[in-house]
Amino acid sequence: MQFHHHGYVSGEPRVEPAAGLGIDRPEALPETMDVLIVGTGPAGMIAAAQLAQFPTVCTRIIERRPDRLEVGQADGIQARGVETFQAFGFAQRLIAEAYRITEMNFWGPDPADPARIVRTGREVDDPRGVSEFPHLIVNQARVQDYFAQFMADSPARLRPDYGWEFCGLSVADDGRDYPVEVALRRTSGPDAGAERTVRTRYVVGCDGAHSKVRAAIGRTMSGDAANHAWGVMDVLAVTDFPDIRTKCAIQSGAGGSILLIPREGGFLFRMYVDLGEVPLGGSAAVRATGIEDIIAQANRILSPFALDVRDVAWWSVYEVGHRLTDRFDDAEALAGEALDGETSAGQTLDAEAPAGKGVGSDGNGVGSAGPREPRVFITGDACHTHSAKAGQGMNVSMQDGFNIAWKLGDVLTGRADPALLRTYSAERQVVAQNLIDFDREWSSLMAKRPEEFEDPSFLADFYTKTAEFPAGFLTEYAPSLLTGGTEHQALATGFPVGRRFASAPVVRIADANPVHLGHHARADGRFRIYAFADRPGPGEDSRLSRWAQWLAEAPDSPLRAGAAEAFDVKVVYQQPHTDTDISGVPAVFLPRVGPFGLIDYERAYAAGSVPGGEDIFAARGIDRDAGAVVVVRPDQYVAQVLALSDTEALAGYFARLAGRAR
Repeated sequence: MQFHHHGYVSGEPRVEPAAGLGIDRPEALPETMDVLIVGTGPAGMIAAAQLAQFPTVCTRIIERRPDRLEVGQADGIQARGVETFQAFGFAQRLIAEAYRITEMNFWGPDPADPARIVRTGREVDDPRGVSEFPHLIVNQARVQDYFAQFMADSPARLRPDYGWEFCGLSVADDGRDYPVEVALRRTSGPDAGAERTVRTRYVVGCDGAHSKVRAAIGRTMSGDAANHAWGVMDVLAVTDFPDIRTKCAIQSGAGGSILLIPREGGFLFRMYVDLGEVPLGGSAAVRATGIEDIIAQANRILSPFALDVRDVAWWSVYEVGHRLTDRFDDAEALAGEALDGETSAGQTLDAEAPAGKGVGSDGNGVGSAGPREPRVFITGDACHTHSAKAGQGMNVSMQDGFNIAWKLGDVLTGRADPALLRTYSAERQVVAQNLIDFDREWSSLMAKRPEEFEDPSFLADFYTKTAEFPAGFLTEYAPSLLTGGTEHQALATGFPVGRRFASAPVVRIADANPVHLGHHARADGRFRIYAFADRPGPGEDSRLSRWAQWLAEAPDSPLRAGAAEAFDVKVVYQQPHTDTDISGVPAVFLPRVGPFGLIDYERAYAAGSVPGGEDIFAARGIDRDAGAVVVVRPDQYVAQVLALSDTEALAGYFARLAGRAR
């Protein structure tokens, strides 16, 4: 954490100085704004938190509830999610209060007595060690609280506007500054029931599976009808089941299964209890299932063990369905847009929008968007639904919100061309389809009877083989305006283009502190440019030194041609820190910051002498002779791997993003 660069700070250093609209932020919802976010779920809160780092962008986030969420339904945070929290500054605090999953145990019928269950296997949760961050269980409400605090402490001083319900919208195509008109209704307070209209440049719908924003832009959900029911309960109980504090998949010979997930705090746990197939027209009967029925079914599955429930914190009954929206924004697909091909899972996606109209605030609807750029976006459950058992809902939804928010911030501050906004739907719909494919398979396996498996260890083997997908590390964005090709991938094989930036240990040259390189990438909306040096060290003539001079001085350098504050440039040398001299590091890696022009020493690193492991050049397959340039997006995905000598490609990439070149 860096602070004091604006002057001595005696209080909480996480509170950034107010700037822009945050200096005198109005409490009342304004008549006009740049971005209106609908819904304070995980997707909405991360989007607002990211946009709070753009203090010149007027962002508001509304919620129909009168106050913050107290009991959330989601609880699983995959390692990729914890990496994201690191960028927002609260990963370590959340880890301290969360439950950490280290392994998953599997139970099935005892071959000697199928009426009883026995442990059949135990698997490490992260068998490949793909992340230094853990898999956590923590209440959704706590995650949202941390995002709310980040928003309040950010330069924009953003806070949710509770007690406002979205009613509809219309989009004007006549070139006006605020083309989206939104109808709202007050849901709490002395003026409950009052209606008003606001105007905005963009709307982000984060309002759940029954999204009114989705309906307003005429998008529809399609997919499998629900055909299997589950009861879910968070309980405090006394039991003789020995693995009650370990994540378990339990299958009973008598029929039925349980997914057991211990909760934070050391005592609470969640059970997803199999209630069986839902007959045609039987949804109402399933919905009438009571908590006593769920507990009784859990006891039948756990036999010979007993479950004595003492307190129920929360419970529900739901049916598993897998549904996907045809598009995640209000624009029509352009010819050749990414979604006309196959995903990595081999599923062909339909990129075309439906011809029907949604209902706008004027009753006429949005209708066909034509060739214009999108103005309305939907995220999370508003555009994809699936079961909760893979622990993906909150995680994928947050990445939706993160993805669209920084893009809106860059467009609204003039750093990027509005064409960038089309990459949101193109990127995230593929991710959602892959998630649904995975969850459909995992859910069907959990619902199978034990005798249907040819190999009793099949479920455990599937869990191990597919571990990287639910952890969030198999997302790979296709080449686009935003994501480059793989022509130079051999220069840094451990940073695949389109995949998340995999951090690794380095040593800070100025103070010999061992740090993780990626952990210093804050969610501040900036691109990261990592320069990995060729063999010469600081002060010597090298490819790196010539690249650094170009970056600092050339008119086509992104630091000169665009907004320098939009970039965070770091260097990693191959030598141990003891063999590097900070005075030889080019000035572009030691920038002056703040009103006093202080030197930022936290952008120059050494790869050698990392305690307890190989250096980053070896760990990430970086060419020691040639070096490499790795460009990382604000949402932590690798956008480009380039040669130090290919300055034209780097300049062209950012020029195209900004709309200065095509």
